[in-house]
Amino acid sequence: MITRRSLLTLPALPRILAPAGQAGPLSGAFRWAASRPLVAPLDRDGDHYYSVKDPSIVRHNGRWHLFCTVRGKLRSHQIESFTFPDWDHAARAERRMMKLSDGYFCAPQVFHFRPHKKWYVVYQVIDKSREPALQPAYSTTADLSDPFSWTPPRLLFASHPEGVKMWIDFWVICDERKAHLFFTSLDGKMWRAETRLAGFPAGWDRPRVVLEGDIYEASHTYRLKGSRQYLTVVEAQGQGGRRYYKAYTASTLDGAWTPLADTTERPFASPANVKFESSPWTESFSHGELLRDGSDETLTVDPNNLQFLFQGVMDRDRKGKPYGEIPWRLGLLKSGTVSVPPVPGR
Repeated sequence: MITRRSLLTLPALPRILAPAGQAGPLSGAFRWAASRPLVAPLDRDGDHYYSVKDPSIVRHNGRWHLFCTVRGKLRSHQIESFTFPDWDHAARAERRMMKLSDGYFCAPQVFHFRPHKKWYVVYQVIDKSREPALQPAYSTTADLSDPFSWTPPRLLFASHPEGVKMWIDFWVICDERKAHLFFTSLDGKMWRAETRLAGFPAGWDRPRVVLEGDIYEASHTYRLKGSRQYLTVVEAQGQGGRRYYKAYTASTLDGAWTPLADTTERPFASPANVKFESSPWTESFSHGELLRDGSDETLTVDPNNLQFLFQGVMDRDRKGKPYGEIPWRLGLLKSGTVSVPPVPGR
């Protein structure tokens, strides 16, 4: 287990460095340009929706396919999906609720698992027969574009694993031999479990803590294109409840994680290193997904073209509200200039 104290004594692992004389993003000096809001909550079906959040996105057949949680007044947690050719069309795309369950389901992660030739969505559900009731589940489809083709939820674990009292925000990534499941527990810990690639999505071993520090939720891990390095971005909670993102690197998915941008002064994404193309619309950078270079289970991203789709909100707009009523919207961070249209309405 890596603790805050042990990070100071571990030998440094190799980092992905920018070319000599340049302060590239994987030197840890992240600099972002923020879009205007791309996606806002949309009332329909007789319900009022407070927020759209927890995005997961892939590019397939020339279109973006976006899956995200919506928080409603009548239905607290559901996943909606929509598809569009480019970001100019995101706000106008038709949104469709997934029919996975009549109850609680949220926080999706979508990818194509090549060995099965199927699309997977990993998410969390409530199973009142277990303790804790919140559990990781999955569904599959052969047709990513049909939100009604997904199979009913199945739990990832045959029984609740020993030693885990709380878990949230489940994330699967695969290497050549294994599938790895990462999650956080709202107490400064990130965990990992594994199974043989041939056994996926079953056969998970007992989860163990792999990172400990000032981290909160929504850890997302990626393979860095053109290298044997991995990048984890994970949400932290700053002063006053404001959310921001940290980053860590590792040489293997079952190895030790080295800080890359892990403080409020040197973050992955926060107000300290984000510029807006117009008036700032968020002071929190919460539950985000890097745009991938592909759609398969390796979750590969291009370190020379990092883009981060995230949920954001101004402090004044969340003040005094229950968490479920915070009006999260989605925006995009990009290295360089971002020009996108605003979302009509709120």
